Amino acid sequence: MNTVKKFHWFWAWDDEKEEVWLREMSQQGLHLSSVGIPGFYEFKQGFAKDYVYRLDYIRDRKDYANYLQLFHDSGWDHIGEMSGWQYFRKEALNGEDLEIYSDNESKASKYQRVLLLLVIILPLLINGNLIISRRDGSEAMGIIFLALMLIYVFGITKILMRIGKLKKKL
Repeated sequence: MNTVKKFHWFWAWDDEKEEVWLREMSQQGLHLSSVGIPGFYEFKQGFAKDYVYRLDYIRDRKDYANYLQLFHDSGWDHIGEMSGWQYFRKEALNGEDLEIYSDNESKASKYQRVLLLLVIILPLLINGNLIISRRDGSEAMGIIFLALMLIYVFGITKILMRIGKLKKKL
């Protein structure tokens, strides 16, 4: 089997788009075999199959073996992990759309875990910029930091909106 490497960027709030893209790759005969650095995917080339991919986000590793066993018992294959994002795959029968969460509250909880991480990282980003600004003093670094902060705030807003939509459906 040949290995194919692809780069495709997704944001944390676009995980559903990433799942669709991975399914489309499998339908073309490219099956996800590993993930590592954000945006970089490795596929094994084979026969086209209709695999449904689902992503979950966890940071707490104390019950990781039980967590993976729960998915395994439900028929999901764990493909890999990238920065806390867990990649699962299951073959769809008759085009069914499989889910790892049975309710919107659990889905919202996933995005709350992502949001918590972003909130924890924010002071580190600000502090890092202050240290760099004092050393460098360049306007270019300030502009880069401002652009990153705008993307960061946009991301937090998108995740909050996703959580709000899911909670409205409860």
